[in-house]
Formats: sequence, structure tokens, C-alpha cells
Amino acid sequence: MTSAGENIPLTRPSTDAAELAAVAAVLESGWLAGQGPQGTLLEQEFAALTGRAHAVAVNNCTAGLHLAVEALGLEPGDEVLVADYSFPATAHAVLYVGGIPRFVDVRPDTGTIDASLIPDQITSRTRGIIGVDALGVPADWDQLEKLAAEHGLWLLEDAACSAGGVYQGRPCGSFGDVAVFSLHARKGITSGEGGVIVTDDADLAARMRSLSCFGMRSALSRQNAAVLEIPEFADLGYNYKLSDVLAGVARTQLGKLDGFLDERCRIAARYSELLGQIEGVTVPATLDDRQPTWQTYAVTLADGVDRNRTVVELRERGIGSNIGTYALHQQSVYEPSTSCPSSARLFARHLALPMYVGLREADQVRVASELTSVLAGLR
Repeated sequence: MTSAGENIPLTRPSTDAAELAAVAAVLESGWLAGQGPQGTLLEQEFAALTGRAHAVAVNNCTAGLHLAVEALGLEPGDEVLVADYSFPATAHAVLYVGGIPRFVDVRPDTGTIDASLIPDQITSRTRGIIGVDALGVPADWDQLEKLAAEHGLWLLEDAACSAGGVYQGRPCGSFGDVAVFSLHARKGITSGEGGVIVTDDADLAARMRSLSCFGMRSALSRQNAAVLEIPEFADLGYNYKLSDVLAGVARTQLGKLDGFLDERCRIAARYSELLGQIEGVTVPATLDDRQPTWQTYAVTLADGVDRNRTVVELRERGIGSNIGTYALHQQSVYEPSTSCPSSARLFARHLALPMYVGLREADQVRVASELTSVLAGLR
């Protein structure tokens, strides 16, 4: 809760006594490490949420993306078509295994990959497509699944921001060969850090689960075996397990997901009413075939408005704000590739405003008032 003069943060996790009780229960259980009882239950619940057959809990979404592209068989020199408007973790996962991300521009209204541009960018070296539910807005998954099938490519859904989102009646996370969620503190449900991979492919799930634990079976699965099982390390695996403490918190948050989504939708609708008439501000598009999670509420500022100065002045007035996310093709860590003008414009024009469960109407009125004042001063 805030009042006039108090800071309104960009985001704030919504936790209460239920999360504290979940932590206490794990501490009392004696199993704090990864791939434990709470992690197993979290996996079952994410599989149910997405309608998938398998889920693997990991320590963050980036690790999940890395495991996914490796398990899908990406090799050094292979190319992957990647949605350009995203956090760098999406493309970093390709680099981690020696692949080459080839960036595809996005739709100017949703910020999600423009499926119509994909056919012209497929080459003999292309192995897969990574679509992103940008800022919690589902991508055009029907078109992406069709293109992947037609061209013999695997398809990965970066669902970092979209737990609980829906596209054409299907839940986010149900698309492509693999999908990966984030449980970072800014996401709709959180355990501070964490991620969950979902898939219908039993072999992929087994491979990712093994790689997440140094290439061996979990201690939980081995502890009651009839004979002593001493792991043999044949693969270069990783330590990407999610601790049971965080899994317990994540399970509690998952149980609150529907309520959280309802409140975020109400907040987004109220923002659009308050901000829709401000000169130089375009509110986010809402499309009938998809339900975003509103992980981020980002308006688009008109050309000529100094977005960066707007952020600084809002922060000086106690209003948390930031960019939306990144135009990956402009980041020097990647090889130069095709230009992505829509992504570049969103990177330069998007303004993320406070969005979290518990944001009061009075707070939103103040955000709108301060934004109006800042923009008037910058004209």
C-alpha cells in the first residue's frame, strides 16, 4: 500500500503467511536440496496447469532454456530463429551450446515474433524457432506450430512471463516441443528465482532432468532403491536443480495464480482507461484471441518523446518505471544480423509502469497524473 508522496515501485511480489508456512514446512521436513518432494509436486502441478505430460523444475528460466536447446540436439554452428524482443537469456541459451541466434522482428502491436517473416529467414542450417510470450503476451502459436511442422524445425516456447496466459483457448506452456517458465521475483508467480520446463516428450524430459543434476538420477529417486546405486558420470551435466525451499514457495504462489491474474487484468483495464487519453501515449493492444498475464504493463510513447528522460523523471517523483525489454539484435554480444525495426522501436519507445498485485486505484491515478505532468514538461 502507498499514499501520496510514498514511492510506488515498478513491481512487488505478493506474499503472506502462506509462503512463510511453506518455508517452515520444508525446513521441518529435513529435505532442502533440489529435486525433492516439493519440487516433484511443483512439477506435477505445472504439468497440470499446461496440460503437458512432463515437467522439470530448475533453478531459473535461463537454465531451463539452456537445457531445452541442448536436449533438442542443437549443435555448434546450427542456427535458431529467435524472437528479437526479449530478455537476452532467450538468445544466450543458443550461444551456450555453440549455436547461432538469427533474430526475427516482432509485431508492433504485441511485441511477439512476426510469423510472416520466418519463411524467408530459414536456411539449410536452421534447426529451430524460439518464440517468446513478450511481457506476458502470448505469441501467434498456431502459425508458429504450422511453420515448424512444415519445415521440420523444433519449436521452443519462452513462456518466462506467461504462466496462466491463454492463446486461442490453450494455456501458455502447451505450445511447441518444449516450453520454459520463470519464477523470478518480477513474474506473476515467484519464488525469488526458479524455472519450470514442460514437454510432452518423455525422452526430452528425461534428458533435461538428468542434465539438470550432473547427468545422474536425483538423490530422492535413488534413496529407496533395493541396491546401492552409485552414479556414473557419462555426460557433462549441470547443477540446475531448484531447491525444495523455493519449490515450496512456488507451489504456494501457483495456488494463488487465478486470483493474481484476475487482479492484474483489473489493474491493466484501469490503466488503459486512465492513460488512454494522454497525448503521446499508446496503451497496450488487447486481442480477442489471447489473454495476456500482464506481467508488465508497458505503454508506447510517441516518437519525439524522450523515453529515457521520462523514466528518470518518474523515478524522481517516486514512480517506478523502466524499459519494456530488449531489442536483441542491437546487443553487441551477438553477431550482427538482419535489422528488426519494430523491435528496435519498442525497445526505444516502451515505458513500463508499476504493475503488481495490491496496486491500488489511488496509486494508478497518481501514476497517470505524474506521467501527464512529466510528458507536458518534456514537450
